[in-house]
Amino acid sequence: MKKLLHINACPRGDESRTLKVSAAFLSSFKNTHKDWVVEELNLFREKIPELTARRVDGKYVLMGGKDLFGELKESWDEVIAHIDRFKSADRYLLSTPMWNFSIPYPLKQYIDVIVQPKYLFRYTETGAVEGLVKGKKMTVIASRGGDYTSEAYKPYDHQEPYLRTVFGFVGLTDMTFIVAQPMDSGAEELRKRRLEEAINQARELATVF
Repeated sequence: MKKLLHINACPRGDESRTLKVSAAFLSSFKNTHKDWVVEELNLFREKIPELTARRVDGKYVLMGGKDLFGELKESWDEVIAHIDRFKSADRYLLSTPMWNFSIPYPLKQYIDVIVQPKYLFRYTETGAVEGLVKGKKMTVIASRGGDYTSEAYKPYDHQEPYLRTVFGFVGLTDMTFIVAQPMDSGAEELRKRRLEEAINQARELATVF
């Protein structure tokens, strides 16, 4: 049975504009993908491992091409569990608001935890990087207080470029973004229309995702 992993980086629950769009996506996806399992990882509710000095030591061992062993390996048990959970999915839905032009801190912590050498990427004999998460898709649903589509404000958008870069680095290059913006600025009628447009786009995409 195939699995969609919903990575939820929204702290506001039912008040979240991002999750309103994601709810439409998931409803449509479940209706059209009866044989799939949907699993949620709520980054504001579940404990994400910290990258302690000991765990960082382990990362340098892996980057040197060696395997973890002994107490060092034991210190990585929680990290590897999250990596395995991520890799076990066939598709990904990432729900995240824009915070300070980028992403919420639990999402950054999660990415720092799972993006590890020998697990999500490796160095080849030539020194090039090879992503190990291949042939999978991710939909990113985001909301932003302002509108970052104009040439004047595009440079402030560090959310989409970062997410494309870091997941592309591990081989996940088939990514689609659905962005509801502006959600806090402009006329109320405009905000409602943009949110509804994002919801409709999410419903349509989910049927073929």
